[in-house]
Amino acid sequence: MTLPSNSEGSYRNLYVIIEHEDGKPVLVSLEMLGEARRLMDTFNEKYSSSEKVVAVVLGENVRSMCEELLYYGADAIVYAESPELKYHRNLIDTKIISQIACDKTCIAKISPEYAEKCQKPRYMFFAADSIGRHLSSTVLADLESGLASDINKLVIEDLEIKHEHKTKGVPIKYEKTLEMYRPDFSGFLWTTILCLDNRSPTNEREYHPQACSIIPGVFQPLQRDISRTGIIVEYNPRFSEKDLQVKILSRKIIKSKVDFDSRKAVVSFGRGIKDNPEANIKLIQDLAKELDAEIGVSLPISKKPYLDISENISSQYMVPERVIGTSGRKVIPLLYIAVGISGATQHIAGMKDSEFVVAINPDGDAPIKNECDIFIKGRMEDVIPLLIEEIKAQKMLVKVQA
Repeated sequence: MTLPSNSEGSYRNLYVIIEHEDGKPVLVSLEMLGEARRLMDTFNEKYSSSEKVVAVVLGENVRSMCEELLYYGADAIVYAESPELKYHRNLIDTKIISQIACDKTCIAKISPEYAEKCQKPRYMFFAADSIGRHLSSTVLADLESGLASDINKLVIEDLEIKHEHKTKGVPIKYEKTLEMYRPDFSGFLWTTILCLDNRSPTNEREYHPQACSIIPGVFQPLQRDISRTGIIVEYNPRFSEKDLQVKILSRKIIKSKVDFDSRKAVVSFGRGIKDNPEANIKLIQDLAKELDAEIGVSLPISKKPYLDISENISSQYMVPERVIGTSGRKVIPLLYIAVGISGATQHIAGMKDSEFVVAINPDGDAPIKNECDIFIKGRMEDVIPLLIEEIKAQKMLVKVQA
């Protein structure tokens, strides 16, 4: 059964919330624009529609950034400028983004063909970072809709859904549904999250926009195309006295100590350290030091599964910033060494483009065996000391020959 929404036509376009530093959009914002462009191109072809990718930018002196966002895939830009928006404050940014999302004047300028009926965006994207995770939750609460967090795959499809509460047990076709995928905590299974309207006659309610926060590094930005043009709309933000009670007097950006991008080698470890976690992490530290490598971890390690580890080791390595995979970072080093990692598909997605992969695992049937160039079957406690010894010997030989 296809049961149309009571608010057919009330939701249009895909809004992408842009983050920026020093007058430039951060990389994840360009990645989101690229994926939004790909999705909406397919959407418009499939549904014979003309919906747009709309970038939303808040800040001070951000007008000059707008053309750049067009070059990376946006059809339209809505920007709000004010000294009060120079630095991110979640309360104020939530209020302004919610205003923009529902502003009829903006909708009329962006999509005049939809202006009469459109009330809110159909979809919204935020970055799954320290700013976007918080901002997305408060904006969607303000807009009275749902949110999926830490997403790494997106599909727009028509789905037939049968649900006890949403449809009162009757199969109903939900059109233009955003399927939002993320890995579960095991790292081996995918979870599909849907934001569905209540279609039960006893509890009817609309839930839009369908929104998510997107993990950095998952999608590729488009090639910069200076021939692209679009609509640029200035929005005049409205503040109340209460909004401005909190002031930012100074601000210092603290860069992450985890540097995957400039290192030629990455050594990652997983739950295979379990026999002696602290001693094994120290072994991995020694190996990484010899290779001048950064250290990564699998998703379960970031949940701090081992209690008998010093706080120094735990806070240094068992952190989300070091996660490799669809729930963390994508890395492309010349050398990737996976120590005690079984090879969940979500982890593989984060390191599969590495130039050369070595895996160390006592399980000869571990899935990662099919994803590496060299598989060493053995316990890390036995293998790593031998590797370190050989690396040191090779370094000495190179030094002598030089």
